Amino acid sequence: MKREYPLEARFFRTETGNEPVREWLRSLSSEDKKAIGEDIKTVQYGWPIGMPLARKMCNGIWEVRTRLENKISRVLFTLSENQIILLHGFIKKTEKTPKDDLDLAVKRMRQLKKGVDI
Repeated sequence: MKREYPLEARFFRTETGNEPVREWLRSLSSEDKKAIGEDIKTVQYGWPIGMPLARKMCNGIWEVRTRLENKISRVLFTLSENQIILLHGFIKKTEKTPKDDLDLAVKRMRQLKKGVDI
């Protein structure tokens, strides 16, 4: 399949219409939102892209890695045709990505594959 660039960034939407990553981003400072948004945009225009900005986490899940002033954020995403679907965002507090965060992204990716509307 031929990809079109830039890839469209879409927020995962739950069955009830919530967009968890959008809601998480709204809770951050404007500086943090800007930095994360710039990194997502770089992935959109540069895909496939690797470290240090993006890294594959498991089958079908990648992370956008953003260094903020005093912390590190991660946005976990999957690809669907010419889109990156933003599944889960969090501030990283440990060296290794917490299993619960990765499991949540995998669960949301599976919901997408079952045909839940994004």
